[in-house]
Amino acid sequence: MFNAKTVFIAGHARLPQGMAAKSVFETLTITAEIDAKYGVVLEASCTLATEHGREFIGRLLKGTSLNDGIDEAIEAIQLYYRGKATNALVAALKDLDQHFKQMKASNK
Repeated sequence: MFNAKTVFIAGHARLPQGMAAKSVFETLTITAEIDAKYGVVLEASCTLATEHGREFIGRLLKGTSLNDGIDEAIEAIQLYYRGKATNALVAALKDLDQHFKQMKASNK
């Protein structure tokens, strides 16, 4: 049985051409510390090129419960983030969510 109170999960996606972060990373990564029981994102970050962008995405995702699904978080990214990485952020969030679901399923 899984005992830790929080887990650290990463989701990855390819970055589009022409992004500043592409010169440093080939993929965009969203990382999150998640409450293992309730699936709530306690802290999140990503590999956007600017600190401001990373902090913005962190604030946007904080408080999201993966147990309730990620549709609202995806809508928030699409509505409030206006940059080339929108699709990569959504894909990385979906990947992170998939890893969380796999973890939950293997710990039942």
